[in-house]
Amino acid sequence: MSGQFETRLAELGVTLPDAAAPAANYVPYMVVGDIVYVSGQLPSTDGGFITGKLGEDLATEQGANAARACAINLLAQVRKACEGDLDRLVRVIKLTGFVNSTADYPDQPKVINGASDFLVEALGDAGAHTRSAVSAASLPFGVAVEIEGIFQIK
Repeated sequence: MSGQFETRLAELGVTLPDAAAPAANYVPYMVVGDIVYVSGQLPSTDGGFITGKLGEDLATEQGANAARACAINLLAQVRKACEGDLDRLVRVIKLTGFVNSTADYPDQPKVINGASDFLVEALGDAGAHTRSAVSAASLPFGVAVEIEGIFQIK
């Protein structure tokens, strides 16, 4: 199904992937009333995971690109939770971003801006959200970023 959000994504050159299956004993999303809780999404692309540590072997811009990939994967999960109709999305409520970074790396918010900026660009006002951006000593599979999200749907 192609609605306003998918049309906007296409204008941005973005095709949502199939929602990733869980890699362990958890569900990728849970719908409670009109709220969708999406488990942490990793920065995967056609080339595999975006790995590395900010402040060591990745620059802030590379981390922001990884966060953008996480946001795309979050939307793929929301689309699946909405049975294929992304236009059921009302708004992004909150993101929690984890940045694989050195102890002295100060720019976790700039990294997570890659997801925040993308969601606002793709969804307009519905993409504006609250968020947290925190450092992590390591993340699964050595990925650069992991982001979980809370969304409202209709």
